[in-house]
Amino acid sequence: MKHLYPLFALLIVAKFSAAQVAPDTTKKTPPTVTELPKDKQVFTAIEQAPQYPGGSKAFGDYISRNLKYPDVARLIGIDGRLMMTFIVERDGRISSATPVNCIGAGCEAEAVKVLQDSKPWMPGIQNSRPVRVQYAIPINFSVEKGKVKMKDLLASNYGFIFNIKDKLYTLNEAKDIIGSSFQSDQVKIAEPFYNADNNAKFLMPDKKEVYVVRMKD
Repeated sequence: MKHLYPLFALLIVAKFSAAQVAPDTTKKTPPTVTELPKDKQVFTAIEQAPQYPGGSKAFGDYISRNLKYPDVARLIGIDGRLMMTFIVERDGRISSATPVNCIGAGCEAEAVKVLQDSKPWMPGIQNSRPVRVQYAIPINFSVEKGKVKMKDLLASNYGFIFNIKDKLYTLNEAKDIIGSSFQSDQVKIAEPFYNADNNAKFLMPDKKEVYVVRMKD
């Protein structure tokens, strides 16, 4: 078992008003990975590390310019630190962008998209040959916390179901329980709602996507 090659010199911070990049001062042990069979081997410690064209600062600038704060996360004030892993392939392409943790509200999908859309890197070199290398980077989503109004959620292009003490409610039902507004820090997580039981009460065909908002106990 070997540590992933970390990019902890780079902390990506996405803000609603403007995306910013700042150095990561935390010293946390990155996840571990088991090396794959030789034909698909992923290196974690190599002679020459992969590099984004222009270096780490240019990569941070790319993320800051292109990472969009998800609408739902902005609406209900979801933020947090998302750890992402990805592989720099032999030809420099980014593959297997994967969130290690989850903060919800579309942040994971947005982080995957911006990494996969990255221009090709200069690949890692081992024994004078290009090799696959796995990286880990933290991406921070940060938005101002505050009051979330039910009427704003209702007027949005998204539908919302509320999970309050492990019971599901429509937005109007939730309004009767928690009031016409709530503080964003009362939200534990927000995730896509698929209505597997096809419950008519939760059908919202006019909405772009439906999310279940899990409130803290």
